[in-house]
Amino acid sequence: MKVTVDIDCTPQEARAFLGLPDVAPVQEVFVEALHQRMTESIAAMDGDAMIKAWMPDGMAGWDQWGDMLRGGAGGTGGKAKK
Repeated sequence: MKVTVDIDCTPQEARAFLGLPDVAPVQEVFVEALHQRMTESIAAMDGDAMIKAWMPDGMAGWDQWGDMLRGGAGGTGGKAKK
């Protein structure tokens, strides 16, 4: 025997029915604080400092990635032979 029950309610109604707290006000405060901190951090950094923070090795990582792909394409696992 198979019984299927469909409940049509909003997430807020389901949380209230189950007795869970309403966290929407706390979430709004958190998101606003996060937005403010991110905006202040980005405004304090110039473009060069931001790139250095996101990519500390600069282009070295891209070069290593390319070497790995070229080595794999050669089938040797190392530098491709001519």
